[in-house]
Amino acid sequence: MNSAASGTASPLAAADSAASWLRDAAWPLWLEHGVDWARGGFCESLDLQTLQSPAQFRRLRVVARQVFVFSHAHAAGLPRAGDAVELGITFLRDKARAADGGYAQRFALDGAVISDHRDLYDHAFVLLALSSASRLLPAAPLRQEALALLQYLDSQFPHALGGYLESLPPALPRRQNPHMHLLEACLAASEAFGDAIFLQRAGDIVRLFLDRFLDQTHGTLPEFFDEALRPLRENGLYLVEPGHHCEWVWLLDWYQQLAAGKGVADTSTIAGANRGLMSFVDRFGINPQLGTLYDEVVVSGDVHGYGSRLWPQTERLKAEILRPDASPAKIQAAFAALDRYLTPAPRGLWHERLDQTGHASVEPAPASSLYHLTAGIVVSQQHLAKGTVPA
Repeated sequence: MNSAASGTASPLAAADSAASWLRDAAWPLWLEHGVDWARGGFCESLDLQTLQSPAQFRRLRVVARQVFVFSHAHAAGLPRAGDAVELGITFLRDKARAADGGYAQRFALDGAVISDHRDLYDHAFVLLALSSASRLLPAAPLRQEALALLQYLDSQFPHALGGYLESLPPALPRRQNPHMHLLEACLAASEAFGDAIFLQRAGDIVRLFLDRFLDQTHGTLPEFFDEALRPLRENGLYLVEPGHHCEWVWLLDWYQQLAAGKGVADTSTIAGANRGLMSFVDRFGINPQLGTLYDEVVVSGDVHGYGSRLWPQTERLKAEILRPDASPAKIQAAFAALDRYLTPAPRGLWHERLDQTGHASVEPAPASSLYHLTAGIVVSQQHLAKGTVPA
């Protein structure tokens, strides 16, 4: 995927190139080396040279994310991708789901439960996996499991002051991030199954974002909160992740599209929030030397984490296309930034981090990042192909 690196490719051509990289390189490589077909699980990561996974455990979120990934690979016609989706759903049903309706967090390589901790973030991805699998597996049982999971969260995780608990047992700080992914999962479930409850819960989370998470004064999104959803500050400042700004722009737009005509979406408020989020990213979130998003800044605009992980670059693809003031130049810049992680790496893999000068890490490529790559590339290509945004 190097057509975007020069900055001369059109946004649609850059998206098509990225989609070809997924279809022809990344998905086939991870199907061959990232699925533990013998033991019925997914590898946590792959070494860039040996293609072996060093991890001696499995995580619930990786199982769920890989179901999402391979459901898209199946839709693109990749052999065995459907088998990988079925493997993941079988893992969720037979090894991860407990009798009370919750899902364990961590497993040995044979599937035995290591940690029965219940995490909101992980459960959001289980809901996304169930929704994604409905593209190819019988929808009726998946729908029932999705409804049961949402009922479990509603009954076991609600917080009296708004939103959901972080985990069972409860933990601090409270975060916007698990709620963000639960919004994503509810939107996917609404599309997959059609039950009104999923869009209702999505609306609840959007209102929580607008009323409690978003700092209306600065147009920014704090990451961490106290028990009462007040931003956690150090010396009067709180942390901001530009990648999450971008992710919310995509999700708020998606919610608006699904809620259109139902009288539940405040279009002007959402558009204003998206403009504020991306204005902050434009001013403070981009490394001027590399064109990549920083990992962390503080609300004042000062950089807190000078590195640039892969995943924020994938979220930026969607946001640059869907932002109210989208432009071809900004979309091209987002694809060029992503290319810094892909082209130098072995084909089908990536460098997970760049330092502030552009030096790449050589750590194993995490499977969890394939979710971000798949979502960012697929969504951006779909929107650009519609011709409703700059091409």
